[in-house]
Amino acid sequence: MTTPTVYLDHAATTPMVPAAIEAMTTQLRETGNASALHASGRRARRVVEESRETIAQALDCRPGEVVFTAGGTEADNLALKGVFWARRAEDPRRVRVLATAVEHHAVLDPLHWLGEREDAVVELLPVDGDGRLRVEALRESVERDPGSVALVSVMWANNEVGTLQPVAEVVEIAVAHGIPVHTDAVQAVGAVPVSFAAAGVDALSLTGHKLGGPLGVGALIARKELPVAALVHGGGQERDIRSGTFDAPAIAGFAAAVELAVKEQTEYAARVGALRDELIGGVLSAVPTAVLNGHPTERLPGNAHFSFPGCEGDSLLMLLDARGVECSTGSACSAGVPQPSHVLLAMGRDERMARSSLRFSLGHTSTKADIEALVAAIGPCVQRAQAAGLR
Repeated sequence: MTTPTVYLDHAATTPMVPAAIEAMTTQLRETGNASALHASGRRARRVVEESRETIAQALDCRPGEVVFTAGGTEADNLALKGVFWARRAEDPRRVRVLATAVEHHAVLDPLHWLGEREDAVVELLPVDGDGRLRVEALRESVERDPGSVALVSVMWANNEVGTLQPVAEVVEIAVAHGIPVHTDAVQAVGAVPVSFAAAGVDALSLTGHKLGGPLGVGALIARKELPVAALVHGGGQERDIRSGTFDAPAIAGFAAAVELAVKEQTEYAARVGALRDELIGGVLSAVPTAVLNGHPTERLPGNAHFSFPGCEGDSLLMLLDARGVECSTGSACSAGVPQPSHVLLAMGRDERMARSSLRFSLGHTSTKADIEALVAAIGPCVQRAQAAGLR
C-alpha cells in the first residue's frame, strides 16, 4: 500500500489554484502573439494587459509599473543589475550595493557577479540571531558615503527561516539620501499584506509558483521613474527593459493566482498560522532538543524552521521522505549543494547546527492531518538520524 504524501515544502513551490489553472488552460486553447496587430494578436494582448491591471490592483501599483518576467530570479537580476548599471551610468561614483547577508541566492549571486565583473562594491549587512537586519548597520553604511550607494536590496521575508524584514525602516533610511530600494517579496505576496505604494520601495520581485500560479512566470514591479537598464534585448516588449514574446497563458494564470492570494490573504494567514503553531508545538513536544529558528512572531504564517542537534539534515529529510513526509533542508534552489545554510551561519549558528536543520512550510492545501503525520514521524526519524550520526 502506498503511503500518502504529506507535502510540507510549499515555500519551494505550492500547487496551482483552480482559478489559475482555468485561466491558463483557457488561453492555451487560443492562438496569438500579443505583439501582433491582427485580431488574434489583439486578443492575446488584451489578456496580457488585463492581467497587468489585475496584478497592479492587487498589489497597489500602477499597471505600467508591472514588468513581466520568467520568474523571481529574473526579476531579481533585472532589478539588481539593471538599476546598478543605470545608476552608475548617471554617476560613476555609485558603485556600492547594500544587501542583507541572508538574501536568497537569486539576489546574492547577481551581486557577487556584479562585484567580480562590474567592479561593484557589495556590502552584505549583518542580521541578528533571529535573521532580522540590524538596521543601524544599514544606517551606518549609508551615512558613511551616501553618494556612492547605487541601491539597497532587502528581502521582504526570508525564504528559509521565515523572518520578516524591517522594510519600512530600510526605506526611511534610503529615501533620505535618494537611494532606490529593491525588495525580493517572492515569499511574502499572499502570505502577509503587501502594498507596493505603501511600502515606498522602488522595485519589488514576485513569482507565480509560490502563490498558486504557474511556474516560469513572475514580475518586477518597478516605479516608472526608476532607471533600469535592460538585461535582454530584442523587441523591448516591457518598457524597453525586458524583451521577449509574452507568454499570455502563463501571465493569465499568474494574474488569477495573485488576485486570489491577495484577496484571501487574511483568512489564509489565520488558518495556516494556526496550523504552523500546532506544528511547532508538536515538533517541540516530540523532540524537546529541537531549536526553532527565525523570529518568534515576525515571521511568515506558513514557515517553521528547526535545527535538530545530533542529526544531519539531509539524512533526516530522507528518513521523513521514506515515511511520506516531504520537506526541505532550506532553499530548494540550493538543494543538492553540500554546504551549510548561509542564512543560519549569518544568524550566528555554527556549521554543525546549520547542517542539522529542516524547513517545514505550509500552504493553501495544508491540513491538520498533515501536521499530525509529521508529529507522529518526527520523533522516530530524529532518533534514527542521531543514531546514524554516532556511528
